[in-house]
Amino acid sequence: MQIKPLIKKFEELQKKFWDKNLDAICWAWKINNPDICFVFMNPTWKNIASDKNWEWLKAPWLWTKNIWKMFFNLWVLDEKFYLEIKNKKNSDRGYDFSEKIYKKISDKNFYITNLSKATQIDARPLPNSVFKNYLELFFEEIKILKPKVIITFWWQVSSIVLWKNIKIWDYRKKFEEIEIDDEKFKVFPVFYPVWQWMRNMWIAKEDIDFIMSDNLK
Repeated sequence: MQIKPLIKKFEELQKKFWDKNLDAICWAWKINNPDICFVFMNPTWKNIASDKNWEWLKAPWLWTKNIWKMFFNLWVLDEKFYLEIKNKKNSDRGYDFSEKIYKKISDKNFYITNLSKATQIDARPLPNSVFKNYLELFFEEIKILKPKVIITFWWQVSSIVLWKNIKIWDYRKKFEEIEIDDEKFKVFPVFYPVWQWMRNMWIAKEDIDFIMSDNLK
């Protein structure tokens, strides 16, 4: 697993700044050179992988449901499997099922991560300073993965990655490049399509469809 050297650093930050009873959510399957790296904000305790008793796949969005609707709308998940995720009881979502979800993401050559691996006990917004604690490690993660395209969700994550305040409306179907050790990566800011921002789902889908059709040839 290619980002293994970073995991200890993520865990140290979790112990230093966040709830010591939760684990950092810091990796997702085995991908080299993914077509798209999807970058979300940060995980919460609702992800079963934050539980210290969960011994496998410390990956984003496990045992949550709304985010998989977006990946269903992007044709990453077929309807049958999406409904299985939606309807399955948490008690039935074991290691095998969680691995099955990320196998499908991996088969599409996608990678899912969070800018901050800080696992919270609730979903309160984090200040910029928290995300900035993780920015250098995030850049190391990107350097290791070498994705063709980076999609950052929400203005705060996008602004921190691009080192300037932005408005998502100004970046629809547009990108900027970041440079990490002389390598350049395309960053597309996209509306956040989860929780109370579900109304943004179709805007996000339209923009991601464009990104996939125009930049992954």
